[in-house]
Amino acid sequence: MGTKWITFDLDETIMQNPFGKWVFPEIVNMLKKETDTEEDILDLIVSEHLQRMSEERFLEAYDWDDIITGVAGNLGAGSVIDIERMVIKHSESPKIYLLEDNMLDYLKRIKEKGFHLAAATNGYSKYQLPVLQKLGLDRVFDEVITSDSAGFAKPNPAVLKKLSDDGEITAHVGDRIDHDVLLANKLGVFSVFIHRALPAEVLAYPIDERATHPSFIKICEEKWHKENRLREMPFLENECIPKVVVQSVEELAEKIGFILK
Repeated sequence: MGTKWITFDLDETIMQNPFGKWVFPEIVNMLKKETDTEEDILDLIVSEHLQRMSEERFLEAYDWDDIITGVAGNLGAGSVIDIERMVIKHSESPKIYLLEDNMLDYLKRIKEKGFHLAAATNGYSKYQLPVLQKLGLDRVFDEVITSDSAGFAKPNPAVLKKLSDDGEITAHVGDRIDHDVLLANKLGVFSVFIHRALPAEVLAYPIDERATHPSFIKICEEKWHKENRLREMPFLENECIPKVVVQSVEELAEKIGFILK
């Protein structure tokens, strides 16, 4: 029997990276000083990212070097901005952190059930690995698949080809409908959606029935349209509703045997 894999998204599922509060503000300050522009530089950066997403250029949407270089060039800035260096500099506590206090223990518990774990992220290796290493996640994940190393980005199923060639992908866990739930459902593997603010009426349902609750379906539909706000994408329940929803990796670790029975 081949290796049984469970794959996990990273950002907002397992960890917090330093981009939003540290890397992007440093870049904005550098460009403001060099160009003396009145434009909202962060908005220019985010808009380019979202434009690429809307065009389904998911691999390019996370190439921050290319995005920042383009924005800087349009503003007339000539300095070379070393984003990788910034990420390494800011990869320290409390700027980066695991989203649950005992996250490493919860992931290890899942491994003890006989699964191999892989991180599957649309972030590029040079931006993700420094964070993973500082947080100790590199010692828990058996594989780390980044979009640039795979040559594909979620939700393209080809991003996980290396794992499917090596064994069986049992489940994919993530916090986004458009990247994570859609990927798992396209692959025909168990889709696990993490939502840390589930309403009480959904939490009151048995864990294997939560995804059918009308309030949860509404959450998924609203999140889907927010994630795809620059393009008109229909909400299709067979593609956009996960098999199961949990409020934490801790809950997943506790119920993994029941969930994947």
